[in-house]
Amino acid sequence: MTTEAMLPPTSASPTIRQVWTRARGVALALVLLLVAAVVIAVVRSDTRHGELDPRSVDPYGSRAVAELLADRGVSTRVVTTLGEARAAAAPDTTLLVAVPDLLTDRQQSGLHAATAGSGGRTVFVAPGSSSVEKLVPGVTADPATSFDSTLTPHCALPAARRAGSADTGGIRYTTTHLDADKCYPSERLATLLRIPETSWNGDTIVLGAPDILFNNHLDKQGNASLALQLLGSRPHLVWYLPSLSDSSTADTGGKKSFFELLPSGWRWGTLQLAIAAALTALWRARRLGPLVPERLPVAIRASETVEGRARLYRKANARDRAAAALRSTTRTRLAPLVGVPVAQAHTPEVLLPALSAHLHGDGQALHPLLFGPPPGDDAALITLADQLDALEREVRRP
Repeated sequence: MTTEAMLPPTSASPTIRQVWTRARGVALALVLLLVAAVVIAVVRSDTRHGELDPRSVDPYGSRAVAELLADRGVSTRVVTTLGEARAAAAPDTTLLVAVPDLLTDRQQSGLHAATAGSGGRTVFVAPGSSSVEKLVPGVTADPATSFDSTLTPHCALPAARRAGSADTGGIRYTTTHLDADKCYPSERLATLLRIPETSWNGDTIVLGAPDILFNNHLDKQGNASLALQLLGSRPHLVWYLPSLSDSSTADTGGKKSFFELLPSGWRWGTLQLAIAAALTALWRARRLGPLVPERLPVAIRASETVEGRARLYRKANARDRAAAALRSTTRTRLAPLVGVPVAQAHTPEVLLPALSAHLHGDGQALHPLLFGPPPGDDAALITLADQLDALEREVRRP
């Protein structure tokens, strides 16, 4: 007990330098993560700003296509709402839907109803598997995309044959329409489909990749020729850029649950993570077995154990726990000396009268020493240890 009390003085609370030494690794990691996030955001904003916008001159904009079409007498008008896009469907108009996957299910159904039988041309740019089936019934998207970006026509469509090789490699499609033109195949699946209307002089184009419309890709291969022929067959071009602010995105079919609002990819991803966690738990559980006692390679002296625990108490500023340990140990050793069972050594009503009878004194005077409050400072803790040591020596004296 005296060894613990006579430890060299140390600071109970860590200094600012110690706190910085411990936390600098985490702080550096957070700073690097923040810098990386800012750099990625800046790069993405610079390279993808105005993507597929016919008013944008950025690399991924489509201003060059609109200018070339204007030279050929084709007017280009940008719309951002479903109502404007539906109203623009006409025999003398080409309606281009830039990002079909941004449309909700209700918007996709409404757009298909407006364009079917309109007599004009509708061009969908890289619709995914969830949207192409609603926009163009009878067409499905293959999960695997094309490995090559530049492909050759291999079809009888005049526009494709005149353009030659073009950067259409992307999403691949299959269709049940027997009269459809299947162009630019990649592993026997088309990346450009033209589906004619049976009773009207209109058609629908499904394009697997937007590359032929980008400013920085227009001068490569036959991209410019293919883009002008697909978008310049009518005197008017309506360029539909879906917007999240469109009021038609609101679903009037009732409230949806949280899981219904999650995309299917998130649900499948969560299921895969749950399966992986379960398999990991089973794998780790197989490695656990019954506890096996193991002899220590070296013997540790009791004084070293006491000193180590004392230093831990000192570092944590846990005077209350140190005092409680000292008092509990003292009561446990005193109880057999005065005829009290060890099980009742921590009961003041039993231990204090026995000590009073053994020492021929007032047992209640020992209550603050053996059951009192924790000391307020290190000096009081040292005094408590000395008093407990003196009391034990007094009881052991013949």
